[in-house]
Amino acid sequence: MRTATRHRLDAAWQSLRLWLGAAVLPAQCALCGMGCPEVLCPPCRAQYLGHRRGRCRQCANPLADTEVALLCGRCLRRRPAYDATVTAFDYAAPVDQLLLQLKFGARLALAPLFAQLLCEAVRQQPDWERPQLLCPVPLGPARLAERGFNQALEIARPLARLLQIPLQPRLAQRLRDTRAQSSVAPQERQANLAQAFAIAPEHAPLLPGCHVGIVDDVMSSGHTVNALAAACKRAGAARVSILVAARTPPRQLADRLDY
Repeated sequence: MRTATRHRLDAAWQSLRLWLGAAVLPAQCALCGMGCPEVLCPPCRAQYLGHRRGRCRQCANPLADTEVALLCGRCLRRRPAYDATVTAFDYAAPVDQLLLQLKFGARLALAPLFAQLLCEAVRQQPDWERPQLLCPVPLGPARLAERGFNQALEIARPLARLLQIPLQPRLAQRLRDTRAQSSVAPQERQANLAQAFAIAPEHAPLLPGCHVGIVDDVMSSGHTVNALAAACKRAGAARVSILVAARTPPRQLADRLDY
């Protein structure tokens, strides 16, 4: 009986979210404003999101067209705690505005678009190893209260349905509100996230030998997802994959927000 009640509540909540999404996002392209029944019109989608590029399999940084290596030089020199990264597009103009609209404008109806694009990117990966569960990067209590939602969780929900992977939204906890990475000197960013994440004790038994997929909106320096991946590995995870909507290209990193 409880299960049936929960399903009804979930269905009602989903209907409300769809109605709110329609109210927040009218029938026009979120980039060019042209009348369109979808979030993005086909021309904008083809122009800005229709191109694939070679990327490092571990951190998803772009590789030069002439490179045939599977890993970039940085990952070869010093392997991060995570084992693979998949991203849908570069965090660059003009599509970076879509992520900013989601995060700071609360345009939650954009989240399913990012999930769809990320799902398409995942399915194009050769020999992609499927995670056993998905975990969104958690926000700290103060930032969550201020924003009212976690953009990583908003993307992870539809992504879990598309990939048919169980979602564990409370697997990880953010123990403290860290300073925004964009306000921290590059040499201090790793220390800023030290001991910031922990695995919830009630979910810790899920991790030994498990392949965890960490979901986030943007990956810049990678310190945030690396810290969470390290927490998963300490709890016994055998493999950690990062699923991120956008990746900041290295040359733009200094001028971009680090999430």
